[in-house]
Amino acid sequence: MLDDTKTVRYLVATDVGGTCTDTIVFGSDGVIHIGKALSTPPDFANGVMNSIATAAEPMGLTLEQLLARTNLFIHGSTVVDNAVLTRDGSKTGLLITEGFEDTLHITRGAYGRWAGLTEEKIKHPVKTERAEPLVSHDAVVGIRERVDSSGEVVLPLDEAAVEAGIRSLVEEKGVEAIAVALLWSFLHPEHEARIRKIAERVAPGTYVTLSSDIAPVPGEYERSSTAVINAYSGKIAHAYLTDLQNLLGSKGYDGQIMVMQGYGGLLPASEAADRAVGLIECGPAAGVIGARFLGDLMGDGDVIAADMGGTTFKVGVIQNGQLEYAREPMVDRFHYVAPKIEVVSIGAGGGSIISVDPATRLPMVGPQSAGSRPGPICYGLGGEEPTLTDVMLLIGYMDPGQFLRGSITLDREKTERLFRQKVADPLGMSIDEAAIGIYRIASAQITDLIREITVERGLDPRDFVLHSFGGTCGMLAAAFGEELSVRKLVIPYTASVNCAFGLVSADIAHEYTVTQTLPGNATAAEINAIFAPMDERAHAQLASEGVEKDRVQLDWSVDLRYSRQVHQVTTPVSAPTPLDEVGLAQLIDDFEALYERKFGKGSAFREAGIEMTQFRLTARGLMPRPTLPEEEEGPADPSAALMGERRIFDATSGTMTIGQIYQFTELKPGNELFGPAVIHTPITTIALHKGHKARMDRWRNIVVTYEA
Repeated sequence: MLDDTKTVRYLVATDVGGTCTDTIVFGSDGVIHIGKALSTPPDFANGVMNSIATAAEPMGLTLEQLLARTNLFIHGSTVVDNAVLTRDGSKTGLLITEGFEDTLHITRGAYGRWAGLTEEKIKHPVKTERAEPLVSHDAVVGIRERVDSSGEVVLPLDEAAVEAGIRSLVEEKGVEAIAVALLWSFLHPEHEARIRKIAERVAPGTYVTLSSDIAPVPGEYERSSTAVINAYSGKIAHAYLTDLQNLLGSKGYDGQIMVMQGYGGLLPASEAADRAVGLIECGPAAGVIGARFLGDLMGDGDVIAADMGGTTFKVGVIQNGQLEYAREPMVDRFHYVAPKIEVVSIGAGGGSIISVDPATRLPMVGPQSAGSRPGPICYGLGGEEPTLTDVMLLIGYMDPGQFLRGSITLDREKTERLFRQKVADPLGMSIDEAAIGIYRIASAQITDLIREITVERGLDPRDFVLHSFGGTCGMLAAAFGEELSVRKLVIPYTASVNCAFGLVSADIAHEYTVTQTLPGNATAAEINAIFAPMDERAHAQLASEGVEKDRVQLDWSVDLRYSRQVHQVTTPVSAPTPLDEVGLAQLIDDFEALYERKFGKGSAFREAGIEMTQFRLTARGLMPRPTLPEEEEGPADPSAALMGERRIFDATSGTMTIGQIYQFTELKPGNELFGPAVIHTPITTIALHKGHKARMDRWRNIVVTYEA
């Protein structure tokens, strides 16, 4: 990938966020370059080009010159999330087994009424309603066919009814995409495969998703929902990736696009377009992958990865270098079944709008966001609603001339005027008092969310290192990190583009699943017989993508549960494969240890009986890892980077005070500085408070520790 010729070659990774689009460039000379630009909805590809151009400019290259020297382009995008959240996907129809037409509307019984709602809304369950499905009721067609739970055909597929149903959906309802979700299709996929053939003949050009392809697992609601989400967003994802490929090609890039997936792996764009559901939250997943990479480099296996950009605050947990995967992934209020790194979030970001409830006169942070356009008031792009970014300017953390390398001059006068009018005066406070109060509310919301994903699951934040990512997080992280009593705080050199950094830390990865129930006393030979065809398929797939055999890594896992339980625990196979009886016993022991880690000590109960329900394989094509450049650490004195002093908020004393202001680019490895202080980097800002000590390490990360 990165070669060692005289001409420097590059790996370029770009992640599209709600407010900004981030780029990281690794050269074969070992140098890292960073780019950042505002996202450009709805045509996000323009923001991608702008972001790459901002990375190319300091390199002395044009956009075209950089792309012509690029060996690989890796991408993460919110295109699928946006399609679902804004209800801007394709008009979609659903073909489902006759008698199950209401599956999407029933969801999961009573639970479906409040799934995906905030805690505040769940307090009033009687007032809740199920989310309106992505497929209207009149676009659901029941098909005569039936397969039983053993995969045996009870009623053959009525092909005439299929053809009539497709014609009705396309010609009368105007659907552009069709989801197919037949009962027990994961055991007998032939009926769905036949429907695809009929659709290709009857309605060529219609985007079709089969549940047996996208979600070959039990659970008719989750499987149907997954197929619908994929169909609803797939055509848009395909068009977006095709347009991006063409645009990159017109600017000189002649390689393929690798696309990030929510489970932390990369897929070629052609395959990713057909598995659009895999793009959901791929950016946050990349951020956690980047945190693990950096944690491994720094010798930290237990990491809380916190990411705060313009729209949301997101957090994931890494234990002993292992990632946590979501038990019940959701997008908006819709469940889906696809492996996804667990990242929980709240609507608190730099663009989160600050408002005052007229009834209670209480201030609120988010969840509505100003996005990139019109954005915060201080951007001067037409924003009229105060945001958290505006608060950061008011409490002294942002320098009007330093934002995005000075490309935007922040408008403090307008910010003060509208903040006073819409927030401070309604609260009966001064601008300082109101801004400090909003800062504390945002910090408390973040602290509560991190405790939810750690303390409430039996994890102690004091055992973890906190990694702070995103353009906004560095202004809050030192405060909520101290509140959580983490061991230390790390703000990486690539903090504001960490999701892009995670893209270049990921591998090509394919997920394979076989659903079959075996008792816990099954033999190793029975399990190996299930894994063997998956092994063969995985090697063939990776070979077709140019991955050499010595760079293939196979990770096996099995879903296990106690008898009569519904939910299973995905347990990695730690023993060598093919399994022998000793390895099988280890698998059972690992399941029980993992079960107790998730549900509490003493919760395991082998006497209840154990079942294996699904067999999974993650096949990885290991990508060459970029090497982060290291510098020798020197003296502690940071005075060469001191820019001056400014009035800033100090969370330790709770008051506005005079803090020292440092220029990140002038700091050297080994430099130490103490709060209250602010560090301005070209792409983010770091705030320190009294009692905080910051040190630049040999990778140019800022490492913060707290006085005892």
